[in-house]
This record gives sequence, structure tokens and C-alpha cells, in this order.
Amino acid sequence: MSIHKVAVFGASGNFGTPITAALAAAGFDVTAISRLDSTSVFPPGLRVARVAYTLPDLSQALEGQDAAVCVVGPGGMHLQSTMVDAAAAAGVRRFIVDDFGWGRESRSFPEFGEIHRGRTRGWDRARERADGEGEGGFSWTGISTGNPVDWALRRFPMMGFDVVKREAVIYDSGTEEFSGTTLEGIGQAVVGVLSHPEETRNRFVRVMSVKTCQNELLEAFEGVTGVKWEVRRDTTGRLLESGREKNREGRPGWVLELVVTQLFQEGEGRGLVARTREETDSDLLGVREESVRDVAIKALGL
Repeated sequence: MSIHKVAVFGASGNFGTPITAALAAAGFDVTAISRLDSTSVFPPGLRVARVAYTLPDLSQALEGQDAAVCVVGPGGMHLQSTMVDAAAAAGVRRFIVDDFGWGRESRSFPEFGEIHRGRTRGWDRARERADGEGEGGFSWTGISTGNPVDWALRRFPMMGFDVVKREAVIYDSGTEEFSGTTLEGIGQAVVGVLSHPEETRNRFVRVMSVKTCQNELLEAFEGVTGVKWEVRRDTTGRLLESGREKNREGRPGWVLELVVTQLFQEGEGRGLVARTREETDSDLLGVREESVRDVAIKALGL
């Protein structure tokens, strides 16, 4: 299977932007699929198809595409099944479903149940459409990346590091390991899947740029900046209680608190897509291994 023309849903988003850039840099012919009323801004030169997100219109927009990548945000997740149906109707041969997290086997807290089910509906639809198809027919891939580490550290101080104030919060002992994939790695993973379509056919692949913990990150941040950061201690137990209370009361903020708890709760391993790099598809897909220092530099924007 040879893939050249690729459509991207969510091309202007946090992950869609580096994915689109990586595809273009690798020589793929990229088209961004966008809503008619979208105000998203795209890079100069990128082909953009603005369409109504209905099955007939999406099918028409996807005609002639070899592959489609779904990387929409939570607000568009409920449309993923329609995107899958449109891709199959248009003759698209590979659909990359919207995971870019911990995959189907993630051990999330019960509070995330409905969110997870919303994601898996699209995955299940892709699996259904692939059943019974020949080698040249419709197929799918999911990419489990774990924590989008450089982006998350830069954007969410609750993850333990305020990169502007040079302050850190270390949860519990700070030794719980998690895996992460940088934005560069996420883009390369998509390029890798489309460059190895047979090896990645109809399955979830797992990738990581780094495996680390809070204590290692603090050491790296202090080494890169050349200053001691102000550090305070907290517990994932307190964070879990706070997040669940906010969830029960319908107050905002619970999602991030529970996500951070899942990442750092000691002895649980919820933040790992794999224990070792060898257990992932990183080498196959060309996702390079990065040091903790590399990640700190990216998170600091240096």
C-alpha cells in the first residue's frame, strides 16, 4: 500500500499543527479538513477543504485521499464515527483514529468513563468498517503516545512545574515514572504509521520519546536554567479528593486534577504506555528517544 495524499481533521489544533507540519516535511500531500464556519488559521500553502460535517459532504471532500488522520479536540469527538464512514465511502485506505493518549487499555478513574466511551465509539466504528475488507480496502491505526510531555509541562503548571515562575510542586515522593511523547515525536509517529502501512494495519501502536519522573524533571529544569527552583510538596491523595469533590459538585477543574493524579499516583503505573522503549513501536516509526534535558529545554521554549 502506497500512501501519498493525506487529509487531517483538526489540523490547526495543539497536536494537529505538528502532525501536519511533519507530514508536509516528509513529502506527503496534505489537506486540512475544516468546518464551514471554522475560524481556524492554517499555514500558508496548506490546502484547506471547508465543508459541512455531514456524511455526504465529508465523503466528497475525502475522495482521492489515501489516508485520513483524526486529531480533533473533545468538542468534535462525537463526529469521529461519521468521519470513519465518510472515509470508507470515499475509498480512503487508512484512517488514523483519535487516540494520542493511553489507548483502549488505559486504567482511568471511573469519572472518565463517559469521555473514554466517546473516544472508543469512533475506534469501534473503524474496526467494524475494516472487518471483511481485502488488503487494499479500508484499514485503521490508533497511536498511543502517553503524555504529550513538552506541551503539557509548558501549558499546565498543575503537572508540577511552572516554567515561567521557576517553581515546582512534587507529588508524593516524585519517583512515579510515566512515559511521554513530545510534539515532534507525535508528528513523527503519524509519518511513521503512514510510511509503514502494512506493519501498522488495524491495530494500536505505542510510542514514547522519554520515560521519566518528577524528580528527574526537576533536576533537568534546574540544570537547564542554572537556578534552584522553589519547591513545595503535595500529595496525589489530596489532589484525588479535590478532583472528585469538584466532579460531584459540577465545578470546573476536576479533569486536570484527576489526570495529574493518574500520572503521579505512586505504584500504579497509570502514566506508562509501556515499561520499556523496546515494548513500543517507536523504532519502527522513527520516533527518536529524547533525554529528560531535551524535554526540559522544549518545555521552557528555549
